Amino acid sequence: MWKLSAGALAAAVRAGEVSALDVMDAHLDRIAAVNPRINAVTQLFADRARSEARGIDRRRAAGEELGPLAGVPFTVKECIRVEGYPTTFGIRRFADLTARADAIPVARLRAAGAVPIGHSNMPSLILSGMHTRSELYGDTLNPWDAGRTPGGTSGGDGAAVATGMAALGLGDDSGGSVRIPASFCGVAALNPTAGRFAADQRLLGPDDPGPASQILVTDGPLARTVADLRLAFECLAGPDPRDPRAVPAPLYGRPLDGPAKVAVVADPGGRGVHPTVRRAVERAAGALAEAGYDVREVPDVPRFDEAYDAFHKLTVAEFTPSWPVVRQLLGEGGDRFIDFAMRRTPQLDAAGLIALMGTWMNIRRSWAEFLEEYPLLLGPVFTEPPVEPGLESRDQESRDRVASAMRLCSLTSFVGAPAVAVPTGLTDGLPTGVQLVGRPFREDLCLAAAQHLEDRLGVLSPVEPLF
Repeated sequence: MWKLSAGALAAAVRAGEVSALDVMDAHLDRIAAVNPRINAVTQLFADRARSEARGIDRRRAAGEELGPLAGVPFTVKECIRVEGYPTTFGIRRFADLTARADAIPVARLRAAGAVPIGHSNMPSLILSGMHTRSELYGDTLNPWDAGRTPGGTSGGDGAAVATGMAALGLGDDSGGSVRIPASFCGVAALNPTAGRFAADQRLLGPDDPGPASQILVTDGPLARTVADLRLAFECLAGPDPRDPRAVPAPLYGRPLDGPAKVAVVADPGGRGVHPTVRRAVERAAGALAEAGYDVREVPDVPRFDEAYDAFHKLTVAEFTPSWPVVRQLLGEGGDRFIDFAMRRTPQLDAAGLIALMGTWMNIRRSWAEFLEEYPLLLGPVFTEPPVEPGLESRDQESRDRVASAMRLCSLTSFVGAPAVAVPTGLTDGLPTGVQLVGRPFREDLCLAAAQHLEDRLGVLSPVEPLF
């Protein structure tokens, strides 16, 4: 059963063809078999997961209508709250930071019938790098090649979903954190429009964080199929009084007039792209053209240099006031990635920050105008194949290389656009993938195009770890 999609599992549970408990036991057995090699699941919720599964079976036996994700096990990133379990952020300092309530997206997936099966690994405090390595739990391995990173920061979810330890993963993304592990591990992921999914970013106290955390960070699901992403999207979307940013936008917009125009940019900013990645983008473009899309290569994305510079200025400005304390929390070596970023990015004074807010809005306007002409943008998730673990924390040059490779993820988070990462196949034994970026609140267009790619290019996982 661990090989089945979330949609197939839920349908079987609702029909009484399998019990939710059997589904849960199959995934717990899979975790026992695979996780010692992969190290993706950190805290296992076995007893509670079985109890919740039994409750679902009792409700079905009583004739109650079950939700669209009935009995589906999902992992939850270590920085997202699950009631009764520590939200550790992967560091010793928060090892006993027990959550008093579920985070909004966890509660919504539960309401749809899904069952959290365990927390998943991530880089320490989300800040120690792109590679999934935490102070508390160590390294998560890429199931396709132990010498390559699974990506991050939602790397535990990517590896768990890819290997069948869970049908869904719940991560978050502020510049590629669900899309990169999806691409590196051979699964799909959705980074929604800023404001599509309600969340509460007050993670460590009553005060809200700064603008980067409020606007750039979005919760997002990972799954092995695009259809499962769609199910999760429908369950997670919608406003909540705890999140004044979230809006009640329709899940599905009006049909476009004629074939959707797709802008193709294989090398955003002209900084270079690996031939393997370029071929993946070209393959995806060809598949979309075969599906009837109006596919057009364009010179570049809007205002690349300004947007890339502004993204880094905004994030570094948010780190700066608390950096002396945060640096201590990250421990030896864990501070290198952010420290390298801060060395590259000049500090802003009040006037500079005010000017940056205006630049941010102006760049978002330019992107909105671009996406009005091209409802979809096709490009790379990462402009290189999966790199070695911890490359971004090795030295300044390596950090800059990794930051540049994830540049389209950074820019699309900066402008608040939705994106779906989807696999395109295997090259030299490693997954390849692309992302489809859409107009704000048109996740439906991204998902539809991603489904066409999946239909033509196939599904890569679940995979048996190749070591």
